[in-house]
Amino acid sequence: MNRKPDSQRHRATAHPAAGGSLRDEPSAILARLKSLYPKSIDLTLDRPRRLLAELDHPEESLPPVVHFAGTNGKGSTLAMVRAGLESAGTQVHAYISPHLTRFNERITLAGKIIEEEELAEVLLECEAVNADQPISLFEITTAAAMLAFSRHRADMLLLEVGLGGRLDATNVVAQPRLTVITPVSMDHEQYLGATLKSIAGEKAGILKPGVPCVVARQQPEALAEINRVAELCGAPLLVQDRDWFVETRNGGLRFRDQDGERELPCPNLFGCHQIDNAGAAVAALRLLGAPDSALSSAVSGAVWPGRMQHLRSGPLIEASRGSEVWLDGGHNPAAGSVLADTLCSMPSKTTRIICGMLNTKDVRGFLRALKRAADRLYGIAIPGEGASLSAQHIAAAAREVGFDAVAAGNAERAVRHITADSPDCRILICGSLYLAGSVLREHG
Repeated sequence: MNRKPDSQRHRATAHPAAGGSLRDEPSAILARLKSLYPKSIDLTLDRPRRLLAELDHPEESLPPVVHFAGTNGKGSTLAMVRAGLESAGTQVHAYISPHLTRFNERITLAGKIIEEEELAEVLLECEAVNADQPISLFEITTAAAMLAFSRHRADMLLLEVGLGGRLDATNVVAQPRLTVITPVSMDHEQYLGATLKSIAGEKAGILKPGVPCVVARQQPEALAEINRVAELCGAPLLVQDRDWFVETRNGGLRFRDQDGERELPCPNLFGCHQIDNAGAAVAALRLLGAPDSALSSAVSGAVWPGRMQHLRSGPLIEASRGSEVWLDGGHNPAAGSVLADTLCSMPSKTTRIICGMLNTKDVRGFLRALKRAADRLYGIAIPGEGASLSAQHIAAAAREVGFDAVAAGNAERAVRHITADSPDCRILICGSLYLAGSVLREHG
């Protein structure tokens, strides 16, 4: 890593126009930065490239990068790759989005979440250099993350796209060490296109000439588009069920590629879908030259909150009267289908759903996919989220796809209603990562 000396780097200063200073809390700085551009999402690389150039190109002083894209599973796969690398003594930076309980979670520096003081420093520095020019919140915070990564030693940077890939602010990295594309499905159509082909093409925009890409199992239309983009740019693909294989076997996993077979434990992250995520992580680690011990650690040691997370303490558990309470941030039809598969694979038990979703999501598609796993649903609004659908809207949409559904005031009230009616049941809270974060802040 080529770290620039202090004399060649901007330092955090107060921004006169905004009144910023190092005494500002990150939340206050983020609130100011949010006002710099009218749209929360407007995909382009022009604005982040301009700011990074004015910051002396911190994106050119990063450790080797593994870049992750996909609709579902990219965060879990990243978490497994991180667990495997760290178990082998590798120093790892990581960038994820969105966060669940606080913004700092997005930036991990050599295994530790960025401290408040340093987060404030890099945000202020980007604010000062940007000088009120139009830029979205994700773009300027990604630049701040690049600045932080460039100033700390690490052996690897794991970089998760925010949205899409081709025009995502993280795609400023010109030559990653490796890319990974997890399953692609319909989501964010207003930004990525109305067909699976167009969405897959946007995700495949992270492919780079000569840089290998691990591709998880895809629908045929998506895989065809990823193959097309790979051929155009000269990126070698290692595709699940062609170049590598993963399956459950004898209470664990069996992974196979051209170099042979490996017996591995089952993923500690819960859900049927984590088998394929584990396979993608192992394939990536093999390409990175990780030792065999790291493969087992990747599968058994990953931590990824808010994804089929079994809650075990807090007010919700006290209200549950012994019922199981699970939490997942899934929010699109493919995630709904995966959640249904997971619920149906668990020991038989009465299952109830608590759901809150954003108004940008396909609520009926998500709930229709879940319907085979439960028959009763409680709609709630996501606390503090202006783009949340109302509890009444969620309940009405659920009834349209066949649920017995009612609106509830909040998650805790819904849990009390459920357990009064159906003691000793299984409760899944789902529909949004913003809801998952709210639950973890209040009840984690």
